[in-house]
Amino acid sequence: MDAAANPPALPFPGPLPAWARAGLDTLAAAHPDLARIEATAGPLAWRVRPRGFPGLLRAICGQMISDRAAAAIWGRLAALPGALDPAGLLALDDAALCGQAGLSRPKAAHARSLAMAVLDGRLRLDELPGMEDAEAVAHLCAVRGLGRWTAQVHLLFAEQRADVFPEGDLALAAGLAHLRGLPTRPPPRALAALALEWQPCRSLAARLLWHWWRHATGRPAGDIAMDPAADA
Repeated sequence: MDAAANPPALPFPGPLPAWARAGLDTLAAAHPDLARIEATAGPLAWRVRPRGFPGLLRAICGQMISDRAAAAIWGRLAALPGALDPAGLLALDDAALCGQAGLSRPKAAHARSLAMAVLDGRLRLDELPGMEDAEAVAHLCAVRGLGRWTAQVHLLFAEQRADVFPEGDLALAAGLAHLRGLPTRPPPRALAALALEWQPCRSLAARLLWHWWRHATGRPAGDIAMDPAADA
């Protein structure tokens, strides 16, 4: 069956895995500020993205723009026949990828780079589950167009890793600043250092902070509110 006939869904609320609920309870017990989030904003919705090539395409759509804008582009891209298969994507020209789907030319180039890396075996997506977090990030970042933010977001939402924290995400920095009443948003290096206190559940802390920022800004429940500062 052609993948475009049933394109992977956009991030959606699903059942909270048992390991995630246990991790959230552990975070809440140790960090009162994080405990405030679900108490104030409501239960955390569990959001996932497609694994493999489609999931990385979805992450490329989100580079340097808000997730709401990225979701619109992704919907158009996923509807293009063959776009969710590496060989099929390479067969699409800029009129399709940029004109119809709305990708910028650099993102179209990133998508093609990803497809080529999968086809020639440089990117071994089936081996990701066996890699440690740092190794998996480095393996993804070896592909032109896949920066650290893209790799981390993919591992967090598509691979559902427990301890990945996208320190370059502006919404995470803004969410933490708002939650703790900080005078400014912490820059990526400082945010990464602050996140160390949430090990080994940094992915869950990130999900909570996105949840908090969405609540604080009044964004719709379907808007993850991710916003990368820089990538690739």
